[in-house]
Amino acid sequence: MSTWRLQIAKAEKESILSFNARILPQIGGPMMRFGKVAQTAVAAMSLLAERYDGGKTKLNSADIAAARDLPKPVVAKVLTVLSSVGLVDGVRGPGGGYWLKREPSEISLLDIVREFERADAGIMCPFGPTWCGNGEPCPMHDSLTRIAAEWEAYLSTTRLAVFRVE
Repeated sequence: MSTWRLQIAKAEKESILSFNARILPQIGGPMMRFGKVAQTAVAAMSLLAERYDGGKTKLNSADIAAARDLPKPVVAKVLTVLSSVGLVDGVRGPGGGYWLKREPSEISLLDIVREFERADAGIMCPFGPTWCGNGEPCPMHDSLTRIAAEWEAYLSTTRLAVFRVE
């Protein structure tokens, strides 16, 4: 690897470490690393998991939006998608609402997120699109690849049962 690329890599790494040390403690650290619609879907599903009783209790989109401080139109949209893929069931009209179609222990965060995020959305090389994949990987490549794999493993092993209130 050329000297200038090493210097850029070192500066970039120092900058990221500095940011993490200064900023993340102030904001409570990173939370979910996906788009707002997927975050809304997880928030909605977490409430349905909290109140899960096999389908006796139904929550409509307004109930969920109010309880989680979410925009009602987005909640309604994600519930429609989640219903179409078989994660929730619902009844329209007065007294209607949604409930989890399966036990919370049977639904992973990945089951939810993959309905709203592109499956091929990888991490772009912080040195630009022409670095990794075109010769030697950048100095951060292995770390970023490991973090992405760990994040996917976390999503696939974390079940909605963590939100259950007994």
